[in-house]
Amino acid sequence: MRKPLSVYFHIPFCTKKCYYCDFLSFPSMEREREQYMDALLREVISSPYRGEKYKVQTVFIGGGTPSVLHGKELKNILDGFKEAFPYMAYEDREWTIEVNPGSVTKKKLSDYRKMGINRLSIGLQSAIDEELKKLGRVHTKEDFLLTYRQAREEGFDNINIDLLSALPGQTLNSYKESLEFTAQLEPEHISSYSLIIEEGTLFHQWYQDGKGLPDEEVEREMYEYTKQYLKTKGYDRYEISNYAKKGKECRHNLVYWQRGEYLGFGLGSSSLMEETRFQNKTTMEQYKKDPGKKNNIKRLPLKEQIEETMFLGLRMEKGVSRKEFYERFSMDLKEIYENSLNKLEQGGFLEWRGETLVLTKRGIDVSNQVLAQFLFD
Repeated sequence: MRKPLSVYFHIPFCTKKCYYCDFLSFPSMEREREQYMDALLREVISSPYRGEKYKVQTVFIGGGTPSVLHGKELKNILDGFKEAFPYMAYEDREWTIEVNPGSVTKKKLSDYRKMGINRLSIGLQSAIDEELKKLGRVHTKEDFLLTYRQAREEGFDNINIDLLSALPGQTLNSYKESLEFTAQLEPEHISSYSLIIEEGTLFHQWYQDGKGLPDEEVEREMYEYTKQYLKTKGYDRYEISNYAKKGKECRHNLVYWQRGEYLGFGLGSSSLMEETRFQNKTTMEQYKKDPGKKNNIKRLPLKEQIEETMFLGLRMEKGVSRKEFYERFSMDLKEIYENSLNKLEQGGFLEWRGETLVLTKRGIDVSNQVLAQFLFD
């Protein structure tokens, strides 16, 4: 029986670097994109995991802004991929591409459908033009609306919209406006992430002292309102920052959170295969020279497998099943973490729902501190 596999393609190019972005992405010239896509294709067709052992379940094309590519550039990669990995889940496929408003046309969207892509993740971030300017985004609310309408016209019936909260100058009311505008469009999936100020970004230079950003109380109110409001619109929170209509959870991301096997292609992309993590080269010259060469190859010891199972699994609404934990590790979750569980349960941060361990509302508010309790060292 072939093992299930999820595949990620990293397209590091964008029109302009947003002020808050710390992803491995950058503007580029046409020639550089061509060279990169040639290297990416070489990596795909030479992969040691190609062939009959795996059956591809999900594909995610991320970046950067993959929609800056010409349709032909993307088609060449996916054609080579289909040849190298001939076993695909076609009837129940989930092939996602990230797009930025204004960077796609009806022709591109139509081409995506022909390539087998059936899910879009559109980066709106805010429905307030002034907030978009502060983020360094190159689109407006109207650009987004045009992209969204065109996607529906081209038959996309599985769309995610990304939002950001706790932005510079953002108020609870302006965030509500963005969220309600998004929900009224009835996408199948909404992701709402709280802005994190990352080193190396312009935002880190401008806002590292926290001035100009909403305070923690307002940020918490934004989070609570998101869950409550989206619930009334038919969306369930299935992960700390992700909401979906029934049956429309992002299956690709669930693979990450449930520690399934995934293979990353492209600059800096990461993989988890047979309990071994590895990463591609992170500089363009190194990657183009030898796209198959891996960095940071590490066979995960048992304790790290357990740690990851806990702090990834507890991000999800379904939590961590004591039965499934035992089936995977032949150990009892309650015995391994007896002291941590007692402390966190008594503090009201965790609770058992039958034989499943989940974060409480209080635990979600301080999730990073709670999840750190499951590190052995």
